[in-house]
Amino acid sequence: MLMIGSAGSNVGKTELACAILRRLAGRHKIVGLKVTAIKEKNGQCPRGGAGCGVCSSLEGVFYITEEKNSGAGKDTSRLLAAGAERVFWLRVLKSHLAEGLTALLDVIGPDAVSICESNSLRQVVEPGLFLMVKGTNAKSWKDSARKVKRYADRIVVCDGKNFDLDLSRIELVGGKWILTEKQGDTSARVSEGAGEATAIIMAGGESQRMGTDKRLLLIGGQTMIEKVRDQLCGRFKRIIISANDPEKLRFLGLEVVPDRFPRQGPLMGIASALEASKSELNFVVACDIPHIDIHLVEQMLAEAESGGADVVIPVTSGGRIEPLFAVYRRSVLEAANSVLASGKRRISDLFDLCKVKYVTLSEADVPANLNTQAEYEQFTRQHKIEALSEKPGRK
Repeated sequence: MLMIGSAGSNVGKTELACAILRRLAGRHKIVGLKVTAIKEKNGQCPRGGAGCGVCSSLEGVFYITEEKNSGAGKDTSRLLAAGAERVFWLRVLKSHLAEGLTALLDVIGPDAVSICESNSLRQVVEPGLFLMVKGTNAKSWKDSARKVKRYADRIVVCDGKNFDLDLSRIELVGGKWILTEKQGDTSARVSEGAGEATAIIMAGGESQRMGTDKRLLLIGGQTMIEKVRDQLCGRFKRIIISANDPEKLRFLGLEVVPDRFPRQGPLMGIASALEASKSELNFVVACDIPHIDIHLVEQMLAEAESGGADVVIPVTSGGRIEPLFAVYRRSVLEAANSVLASGKRRISDLFDLCKVKYVTLSEADVPANLNTQAEYEQFTRQHKIEALSEKPGRK
């Protein structure tokens, strides 16, 4: 699901959905969805205002209708005219959003690819991609938008006709919606100001605690490093691998940057990769973190861009940090080289020379590393359980 929300009314949400449909519907079968969340049956309709009656006439807790008329001028009609294969409108009480969504997904089928207009629905489901539209002069956000704004993969600004987003960056790959990074694009992510970034996968460790090359351990039919790569492909135009055996990792199809001087630890790997990067902002992640919280990544990128920090790094209330799941500016390269030249090797030695922003997380939310066979086996068992219990087409 590609979900599109908005800061307010009449800011271009439907037009953005239609523009994406016009570009992709000829190559893909896409279902259009509109969701209207109703606070209470007798409340004012959020769609038509006082006197509309559409929502106050709702019988039951939700109601689904299919749009058949592409020329009626309604939002659902516009989606159909733009190329959607079918279009459905879900009216649902806010207290029954999950129930209404389940019924809607049963109607469109488990394999359907969809574009959905909604703010409130983001509270009960994580879509493949979540965009939010706001007007050029918007000064406030409606309540339903404020609640989900932090989840947006991209905030799109509309001047009434045009968007500050190159729509060619939105693609469907293998049934998944992705928003690619674009060289030189300085338009907004969540922060409405973050620019291009490069991802750096740290894969130069010796896997001593694991006892085998953990990069090549299988998770769901993929090697661990492939799993990390694929989670980053939809967000970063350029991905660099930091490792000292490029031939072994050639199958990834990515640039592999060896350490300038081997066996000097991960700080040398970071410094070598930053030197090869062409981006000021760089997301550094260890290859043994198989689940990447992209929203956390976007938050850290936004913090680096808006706050001017040299390093943005997660930290728990107990003070535990994760330096291999962090954002580094390329400009810290000089400081990193200085630390290395002094004979120091710890990444934390760099922080005394930089402006560091810490993002506080609970212990449960800190990205988990797989360092031992026991941790790997526990993760794969959980991965199998989730795969078996997950109902297809629910996102």
